[in-house]
Amino acid sequence: MYQTNPPSSPKKILSKRYKIHQANSEKLELAEKYYLLQPQLLGDTFHPPNYLVQQILVASHVKLYYNPQQTNCYQSPHWFAVVGTEEFYEQREVREIYRAWREGINPFVVVDFVSPDSEIVDLDERQATGNQPESYWEVYEQILRIPYYIIFDYKSNNLKVFELADSRYKELRIKEPRIWIQDIQLGLGLWEGVYQGINRQWLRWYDGSLKWIMTHEERELKRGELLKKQLILLGIDDKNDRE
Repeated sequence: MYQTNPPSSPKKILSKRYKIHQANSEKLELAEKYYLLQPQLLGDTFHPPNYLVQQILVASHVKLYYNPQQTNCYQSPHWFAVVGTEEFYEQREVREIYRAWREGINPFVVVDFVSPDSEIVDLDERQATGNQPESYWEVYEQILRIPYYIIFDYKSNNLKVFELADSRYKELRIKEPRIWIQDIQLGLGLWEGVYQGINRQWLRWYDGSLKWIMTHEERELKRGELLKKQLILLGIDDKNDRE
């Protein structure tokens, strides 16, 4: 490192380094929040109208085991959904693992989030890594035969959708960052808004009328507003009643 002439004061140098470190920390913290919140939003709005609630399972950051002969092999999708079964093996609210051969049904859709500087293997390489004998691409496409594989670059907001056709993934050409999936009567697209205090573009499910599926919080808020309107129509002021 070259010294300036006259030399810069330690306070100035340290202050600059602190600001850089702080900016990097905030950037990392935001990325970590995104990896937690985006799957949460997907799960909260995934309500296929042609399936019962007990026929739907959503999972995020859950180990997906796929080979009964090599039971230690797994992939870790950021988010996936399973539909169309009456009962899941060892069904419980919180899952740490999903063994496809025991559940008896494979995921219907997988969503992974990537960024240019992420540590995830480049999509075009499709190579096996670490102790896994197959790459995630081979697992999703050839072994589990997952109908839809969706990849979202959360920095560029670039959406890629792959559909399984003739045993191979075919990338769908989409003019807008959204895709309609007829089998579940839901669409997935980019929604710009505030979720859990963060304002950005999010992946979110929408219905056949192109309306965004409401989150649990939004549904509760709407119920409260409807109740308030009904009370007003009945001439009841809950605020005055409380007083």
